[in-house]
Order: sequence, then C-alpha cells, then structure tokens
Amino acid sequence: MRGADKSKVIANVDTAINLVTIIVSVVLVLVILMQTKGSSFSGAFGGDTSGIYRTRRGVEKILFQFTIGIAVLFLVLAIISSFALS
Repeated sequence: MRGADKSKVIANVDTAINLVTIIVSVVLVLVILMQTKGSSFSGAFGGDTSGIYRTRRGVEKILFQFTIGIAVLFLVLAIISSFALS
C-alpha cells in the first residue's frame, strides 16, 4: 500500500470511529434519561432508601443491562479512539 493510500485509510477509520462514538454517546444519554424517569432527587441524597435495593424486573431490567452494555461499548470506543488518534 502506498503512503497516500494508507493515510486515506487511516483518516477514514478515524472518521468512522468518531462517528460511531458520537452515536453511541447519544444513545447512552437517552438510555440513562429513560432510566431516571421515575426517580426523584431525594433518592440521590439519601432521603428515599427504598429505591436503592430493589429488584429490577421486565423492561426495567433489560434497560439496565442495555445501559451497561452501551457504557462498556462507549468505553472501548474511547480507548480505541485515543490509540488510533495518537
């Protein structure tokens, strides 16, 4: 592969990684906002301890697991992006 072709491929890969990272970050924000729909600020500061140790079931459990998966994907993409851009 020639030097010009190689730099073009690297630029395309960098652009693709950046676009995927932006999309994943927007999805992560939306999923987190969907989770906090029924909670209040008193639970965050210790006012309501009943919501901390409860079992997630159904859609709430799937949404929670999806959030963890998206967060891990975002972390992996951030690490890949930092190595690819250096």
